Amino acid sequence: MTPKFPTTLLFAAALATLAGCAGRPSLIPNSDPALRKTSAQFASDAAKRQPFNASLPSGGTAKGRAQVGYGRDVIELVNLGTEDWQNVELWANRKYVVFVPRIRAGADRVTTINFQMMFDANGHSFPVDNSTPERMVRQLEIVRDGSIYTVPFAQAD
Repeated sequence: MTPKFPTTLLFAAALATLAGCAGRPSLIPNSDPALRKTSAQFASDAAKRQPFNASLPSGGTAKGRAQVGYGRDVIELVNLGTEDWQNVELWANRKYVVFVPRIRAGADRVTTINFQMMFDANGHSFPVDNSTPERMVRQLEIVRDGSIYTVPFAQAD
């Protein structure tokens, strides 16, 4: 008879890993320490920022780009400018928002936002079931320095 210890140990380790991620928007911690919050913390912060303030002036197109990855349910944002963006609200479809304290300048620095970090006014995260166009990213904008900037984006391969 084969000992069951290794299988039991692996099962216990997997459960411990999942338990440690309870309430987190992703299994793998975000590379930005400022974005390592619980879902409840992201939802609470988003509720304070609602609704989208469409009366703010337009800043034009942001010097940046985003890639929306539906396979991993993420938005990867790059600041292509020469200055860091401070105190940024990233809005998807003018409904879902996440606050990012800083998005560093430079094309080699990617900020990853999981869909489940972005919340609407009712505490619902951005849908991870993107089976219909209504449940997909149609518009990305950042609000910073009192202006709204459109973020060009494409779907990831």
